[in-house]
Amino acid sequence: MNHRLRYHMRGNAEGSTLRLSLGCILPEQLGIQLRRVGSGKRLTFGPGEQRLSEWLEENARLPCAEPWTLESQLIATPNLPLNLEQNSRCGFHWVLTHLRRDARRLARQLPILGGA
Repeated sequence: MNHRLRYHMRGNAEGSTLRLSLGCILPEQLGIQLRRVGSGKRLTFGPGEQRLSEWLEENARLPCAEPWTLESQLIATPNLPLNLEQNSRCGFHWVLTHLRRDARRLARQLPILGGA
């Protein structure tokens, strides 16, 4: 669990659904866009991943030294709007699903970014 949290905080959108969701919700605020990278099969926010990491650092800190110990409590919370897999009844589910779908579609139409 500790590794997963670290990856959400500093990884990329290809490996973190949290980063993918937040990046699709906040593209204008962060000045980022989902793009194909490398061979063109991976989708990340390219250089914008750093801005997303900074946003998470400022806005998503948990007041707990070992936040993974809270996972079961948090998952039991009735409404987790960013958890698409286990929260299809949430009214935001449809909105986020479409934001992510549209971002992926656009990313696949744009040129592949070099690097990351």
